[in-house]
Amino acid sequence: MNVDLMRWIDRWTGVPLCFLLTLLGRLFLRRPTAEEKPRRILFVELSEMGSTILADPAMRKAQQTFGAELYFVIFRRNAASLGFLHTVPEANVYTIREDSLVTLVIDTLGFLAWTRRIGIDTVIDLELFSRFTALLTGLSGAPRRVGFYRFHNEGLYRGELLTHRVAYNPHIHIAKNFIALINALAGPQGEVPYSKTLIDDNEIVISKAGVPDSLIKEMRTRVSLLYPDYDPARHRIVLINPNASELLPQRRWPHANFARLAEQIVALSPDILVLITGSPDEAIEADQLKALVGNPRMINFAGRQLLTELPALYALAELMISNDSGPGHFAAVTDMPVISLFGPETPALYGPLGRGAALTAGLACSPCVSAANHRKTACHDPVCMRALTPEWVFEQVRNFLQPTP
Repeated sequence: MNVDLMRWIDRWTGVPLCFLLTLLGRLFLRRPTAEEKPRRILFVELSEMGSTILADPAMRKAQQTFGAELYFVIFRRNAASLGFLHTVPEANVYTIREDSLVTLVIDTLGFLAWTRRIGIDTVIDLELFSRFTALLTGLSGAPRRVGFYRFHNEGLYRGELLTHRVAYNPHIHIAKNFIALINALAGPQGEVPYSKTLIDDNEIVISKAGVPDSLIKEMRTRVSLLYPDYDPARHRIVLINPNASELLPQRRWPHANFARLAEQIVALSPDILVLITGSPDEAIEADQLKALVGNPRMINFAGRQLLTELPALYALAELMISNDSGPGHFAAVTDMPVISLFGPETPALYGPLGRGAALTAGLACSPCVSAANHRKTACHDPVCMRALTPEWVFEQVRNFLQPTP
């Protein structure tokens, strides 16, 4: 299903269903007792792959604080993103297909049976605006249900299904907001709102992924197939990720800008190779970008690796320039720096947690998406992205890459 249809369904069926479940919940939904401790914690995050990385510090804190077993529910097309750090065992991941309404309903019914079969006692809803995840949380059968609640804010009604209501804070990083959900479980009962805690920057440090030498060697072989003169001892690799999900296409920097930037990068030093990354579906667009540059050291690498093999590619690279999208967050599991390009969203909330720099033009209209508008903008002309000139970005690139004498 396309994104707009999913938003439409979430609004026009989600609101009445949340209201109905709220009424029924006063009779049937379980409430936790003070003596009960979380033992099987389910995290709910369906649509954003990058959020699985940003939520990892919260998941590790839940594991350390309660000694609980962790579970996760996610859309099937995004499930591979949980394989970067393996904080949640693959056997504990439930996937929901969203390719059609029929499969969505079938997998949702299967989810309700799955949570009861394994005895989920705590659900943490990581979503900010989805009524669908609110329904999954309410129907899970868990006595403890933690999530973001609107309190006196307008819009985005999600029912009254939570036992631990946390105020979403748009002034701190989303990773800290996720930590606040865990703190709500450990704090005093009956707080309004829950999680009146101070969250230190040290709490949102991302763990590093181990990359086998064999996989790094294999990745070098794949680069050599596309550029036979590649010598790991002589060449430096710079990655370009020109893609962003259909959830918010306004995040995409113009291809002409990426092309101009790539020209400047390859001109910086003759030992630099620029690889365009992406999924197999994005290989055609990557070819078009490569053609704009017309340099043999500009290589289309889209579709040449699985999602979970990205850390091996990042281990070879000196730097990546990326739109505000999943790869910028995936890179945080390695030491490779990333220059992230922001426009409709703000790096103050969603900046990658690894090394690098986040650039934003700071226009008066930006950021234009938030939890309050279902991350849907009226803008069809993202000037905020065009305002990030290739020359400005290249100056940041020079901070990480120096020309070889």
